[in-house]
Amino acid sequence: MNTHVKGSISLGIMTPLEITVRGQARSRYPAERATVSLSADVEGTDRESVYRRAVELQEPLAADLTGLHPDAVSRWSSDQLRVFSYRPYSAKGNRPLMYRVAIKVEAEFTDFEQLSAFLDRWAARDGVEVGATAWDVGEDNRRRYEGTLRAEAVADATAKAQAYATAAGRGAVTAVQLADPGMLTDDRPAARPMLARMADAPMPAPPALELRPDDIVLEVAVEARFVAE
Repeated sequence: MNTHVKGSISLGIMTPLEITVRGQARSRYPAERATVSLSADVEGTDRESVYRRAVELQEPLAADLTGLHPDAVSRWSSDQLRVFSYRPYSAKGNRPLMYRVAIKVEAEFTDFEQLSAFLDRWAARDGVEVGATAWDVGEDNRRRYEGTLRAEAVADATAKAQAYATAAGRGAVTAVQLADPGMLTDDRPAARPMLARMADAPMPAPPALELRPDDIVLEVAVEARFVAE
């Protein structure tokens, strides 16, 4: 008589351990460029007069930027014109219709002494609105800095995963997936892989304006999945 026995034998084989972590890297870099926004902003009761006054104000502003050396101003533009009307409210009745014209000017400075001198010339000028100044590193250096930080973020993720694997009694980890934040799994909110903090510059005492930007803080994060035998 032949007898067939079905069964299984456990050989003590462990399944690979899957580890998902987020690696991060952060560093500070000196500011290399500043983008300042201004506008020739004029209002009054006569539409034609208001428009002409705004153009007359924008013309020397543009001429000043054109006259600066390219090493001081890498680019500038004046490509936005706004013309609108409104009627101010008055408890005694409607006031005359007012017109407002705003011509936007934006310039990118790489010489911060020239930027300070430029703003010193125009900040007190009637009709000139000075907006925020955005500080940043250069475009070429940003790409280089990002590349270095991404490598550091991957190294950070690998170190975290290996620490988990060692604590669990496993061996070396092997990366099987790398992704920008929010792309590896669907249950995490999307995050920007690169953040830059733009610090406001302090305002020293008159008579001369001096802008001194804070360092630019760049941060990179990466999500990584590893397996450990």
